[in-house]
Amino acid sequence: MTVLTLTHSRTRGRLAAFLARAFARPSFVIGIVILGLSLALAVFPQLFAPYDPLAFDLQAIQQGPSLAHPFGTDNFGRDVLSRVIWAYRVDMQMAFFATIFALLIGLTVGAFVGYYGGIADVIFGRCVDAIITFPFLVLVIAIVAVLGPGLVNMYVAITAVNWVYYARLTRAEIMAQKANDYAAAGRVLGYSDRRIIFRHLLPNAISPILVYWMTDMALAILLGSSLGYLGLGAQPPAAEWGVLIAEGRNFLMTAWWMSLMPGIAIVLTGLGFSLVGDALADLLRPKGR
Repeated sequence: MTVLTLTHSRTRGRLAAFLARAFARPSFVIGIVILGLSLALAVFPQLFAPYDPLAFDLQAIQQGPSLAHPFGTDNFGRDVLSRVIWAYRVDMQMAFFATIFALLIGLTVGAFVGYYGGIADVIFGRCVDAIITFPFLVLVIAIVAVLGPGLVNMYVAITAVNWVYYARLTRAEIMAQKANDYAAAGRVLGYSDRRIIFRHLLPNAISPILVYWMTDMALAILLGSSLGYLGLGAQPPAAEWGVLIAEGRNFLMTAWWMSLMPGIAIVLTGLGFSLVGDALADLLRPKGR
């Protein structure tokens, strides 16, 4: 019991020290504030949106920003601010679901390939070569075009391509960790391969993978918005930033706010993920590297 208490105490101490160093960085604080606000808007949009995002008001068509409508209204009289806020739910969902499955698959495949090597590594290398031969966006668009537009098919397409990048990074980190003495000690002690991989190697290799995940979520928002703009992602009348920009592209000269406001939301949210990812990269980088 004393050993457990001491272990938990040391863990809490390291976590407290890490958080202290993290919040001492302005970039981390700014990123966390942006992501915290984005998450709040995604979970509770009804508390922040002043209007129903789907409600038409034919007497307020394409009104400019005002006190009643801070972001103006669109070509159907819908409040742009409310639609941008409700779009946080869809776009934050895209950031998570477009990356989490690729992360899990990539971690599993990369860990086993990096540990065992051999023929598995050769087959993995050929799969990587086959996928990265094509531009990422072109391949995703092609898969979505075959499966059909929609968020679920978009997640499937992104995962089918994106897992390779996580697997490559995981493989490299596992191979580097496998050469350390603690991995050899685990084999000498008779630990199973699964225990060595998932309880020893992977926890020590996870830091750069998590940093990459944070950056990838920002890219997932950009990709999801791009597919929404092209009509392959979220479908109207759903409030999604790419869809909102597409709806306003024909009115840039007369109602510029229709596309500008969701564009600003994309930039700010992506900036939040990037700032947190950059700060974590610095904090988790081993000293002396």
